[in-house]
Amino acid sequence: MPDSQPQTIVIASGNKGKIAEFKTLLEPLGYTIKGLPDFPEAPEVVEDGRTFEENSLKKARETSAFLQVPVLADDSGLCVHALDDAPGVYSARYAGEQATDAENNAKLLREMEGMEQREARFVCVLSYVDAKMGTEHAVRGECEGMIQQEPSGEHGFGYDPLFYVPQLDKTFAEAAPDEKNQVSHRARAFMKMKDYLAAQIGKPSP
Repeated sequence: MPDSQPQTIVIASGNKGKIAEFKTLLEPLGYTIKGLPDFPEAPEVVEDGRTFEENSLKKARETSAFLQVPVLADDSGLCVHALDDAPGVYSARYAGEQATDAENNAKLLREMEGMEQREARFVCVLSYVDAKMGTEHAVRGECEGMIQQEPSGEHGFGYDPLFYVPQLDKTFAEAAPDEKNQVSHRARAFMKMKDYLAAQIGKPSP
């Protein structure tokens, strides 16, 4: 079991790219960030919710209850307007339960072949749960963009090579991490969460 130092937050994810983004956002504030790979004994949470909110809170609640430390969980995904907001909560497994990022991207491009309407948005619902204290809080962040005809860029993960952000004039995968963290759905959700975290964990908000 991890220690219960209040400055430690466990990210309820095994995704290395996602954990790295949270480290970039949180460590400058003085927090120690760990991810699920640090706790192989933690049970895998079945993401069977119909919304980002349901999945995010479920991951945070179950992980915090097991580890007995504060947990931050997110459920995020890509919502393509022309596909009735698919892949949505199924973004990570769009091409199958064990699908790679490349396979998911390839399926998305096939589904959108010939489509002129390519508007999309990334959504992130971020949930904080401290089972020992009986506290929980959830926020939502979104980033609007367009789906490109082909992948571009080497950074990021998931659908980042296809997601063009007009504000950056590049895809998320072409953006440096600090650029992405200025406008991303996850960063926007985090900015809403930051003051709450500071109050709960006793760290001053900058």
